[in-house]
Amino acid sequence: MSVTSHLNNLKKEIGKVIVGQEEVIDLIFISIIQKGHILFESVPGTGKTVLSKSISNVLGGGFSRIQFTPDVLPTDITGMNIYNPKTKEFELRHGPVRTNILLADEINRATPRTQSALLEVMEERQVTIDGVTHTLESPFIVLATQNPIESKQGTFDLPEAQMDRFFMKIDLGYPSFENERMMLDMHTDMELRESIDQVLSLDIVKEIQEEARGVHINRTVKDYILNLVHRTRAHEHIALGVSPRGAIALMQAAIGAALVGGRDYVTPDDVKYIAPYVMAHRIVLNIEGMTLTSEKEVIDRILTTTEVPVEYGVER
Repeated sequence: MSVTSHLNNLKKEIGKVIVGQEEVIDLIFISIIQKGHILFESVPGTGKTVLSKSISNVLGGGFSRIQFTPDVLPTDITGMNIYNPKTKEFELRHGPVRTNILLADEINRATPRTQSALLEVMEERQVTIDGVTHTLESPFIVLATQNPIESKQGTFDLPEAQMDRFFMKIDLGYPSFENERMMLDMHTDMELRESIDQVLSLDIVKEIQEEARGVHINRTVKDYILNLVHRTRAHEHIALGVSPRGAIALMQAAIGAALVGGRDYVTPDDVKYIAPYVMAHRIVLNIEGMTLTSEKEVIDRILTTTEVPVEYGVER
């Protein structure tokens, strides 16, 4: 079965409980293919938890949720050794990161120390407890959320280094009128809401991840990616441009977009489609930029003013 067919089955199954988020599911699937983490920015009540649980259900993987507050400690995430008075020995108690899909809810409510503990988990896919390193299960993806209208009291902005670890940033937003009507109709049938079945497996996900390694990307398309990245570093409204890690992420995301599109080669359109989700959260506007525009508007402007290669070829 093709990657596109797997994705369509996944969308159909998740569509039983989530309405109007087909593109978001595409983006999540691309991130899973490329082993990337996602930051959702949306107001409460837009279905982030249900969507995250649904993804783990259709994949047949584990799911954990951390509700971040300022008093959450690093060991609440990674786990710790607990002394058992009966056996007189320390026993390892794994944290919620021991899973496949981790929902980090309201991550900007965690203290910088706790955010740093999650950093190693996201980047290295391992945790270190009392000097002993434990490798996490594969696949492993963090779906983090933050509320764009939170007051600054009791919140801690994610530093640039942490933001750069997120493969994509997605704004869920509110559903359309028709989609919300369908949602109301759906929630009158509780039996339907509980009927999500597993349509993929973790082994199939690993096979698709390996298949992505065979997708071809021409040098002309790579140069197009670099042109976009370098323009963020010289833009008049940007204080900090996209990092080399961000350039690699953009290439990997474009490869994932090509794969879910049913192709084994990347086109410039793949890059243009995925770029706002990969680049916008990786730039920092200067003071003038913050008063005149937004990160997304700057990236959109760069995309519309950068020459797109017409002949990029698919030869191997």
